[in-house]
Amino acid sequence: MTVADETAPFSPVPYQRTWQAFKFVAPLIFLVVVWQVVVTVFSVNPRIFPDVPTVARAGWGTIVDGSLFAHVGASLWRVTVGTVLAILTAVPLGIAMGVSKPVSDFLTPLFRFFSVLAGIAWIPIATLWFGYGFGAITFVIFNAVFFVVAYNTLLGVSTIPMPLRHAAASLGTSRWQMLKEVLLPGALPNIVIGIRTGIGFAWRGLIAAEMIATNVGLGYMLFLARDFYRTEIIVFAMIVIGLIWLLLDRLLLAPLERATIERWGLVQRT
Repeated sequence: MTVADETAPFSPVPYQRTWQAFKFVAPLIFLVVVWQVVVTVFSVNPRIFPDVPTVARAGWGTIVDGSLFAHVGASLWRVTVGTVLAILTAVPLGIAMGVSKPVSDFLTPLFRFFSVLAGIAWIPIATLWFGYGFGAITFVIFNAVFFVVAYNTLLGVSTIPMPLRHAAASLGTSRWQMLKEVLLPGALPNIVIGIRTGIGFAWRGLIAAEMIATNVGLGYMLFLARDFYRTEIIVFAMIVIGLIWLLLDRLLLAPLERATIERWGLVQRT
C-alpha cells in the first residue's frame, strides 16, 4: 500500500447508501412486527387475517409451484406494453399541443374530460370492445398513462422560454432539430415525471382489470384466492404488489427522474 493510499480521504458513500437502504426497509420491518404482535395478542381468526408465518408458507408454496412467477410476469408484461404504447402516442401529441395554441385550445377540454375517466373507469367498456384478456387490460393501462404523460409533456413544452425557441429558429434550426435539440430536452423532466405518475395509476388499474378481465396476473391471483377463502394468499399477493411497485419506483423510476432533472432540469447534481 502506498502513502497516498494510506492518507486517502475516507469515502462515506457506501455507508450513506447503507443508511438510506436501512431507512427504506425499517418501516416495512416495523409493520411486519406490529402485524404479528396484533394477530397473536388478539387471537385474530386466520380466515379474517393470518399471521406472518402462515403468509410466508403460502407465499413459498406459490414460488415452488411456479404460479407466482406466471402471475408477476403477466402483470409486468401488460404494464410494459400499455405504458410504451401510451408514451409513444402521448409525447408527440403533448408536443403538438405545446407548440400550437389552436391544437391546445381544441384538445384541452377533451383532456380534462377524459382525464377523470382514465384507468379503471374504462374496464367495463374495454371488456366489451376487446373481450376478456390482454387487449382489454392493455387498453385500461394505456388510458391510465396516456393522459398524464400528454399533459405533462404539454407543461414541459410550455415552460421552455420563447426567446430560446426564437433564438434557435433564427439560427436556422430545422423543425427536426428544434424537436430533437430544444423541445424534447426542455420537456423531458416533465415527461419523466408524467411517466412515473402514470405508471402508478397504471399499476392500480392493472390490478383492478385483472380481477375481471383475465385468468392470470396478480389481480387474478387476489380474486381467485378470495373465491377459495385463502386469506393468506390474498395478503401475500397484496405484499407482492406493493413490493414490486416500491422496487420499480425506487430502483428505476425515481433514479430516472432524478437523473433527467439534473441533466436537463433546474436541479444541480450535489
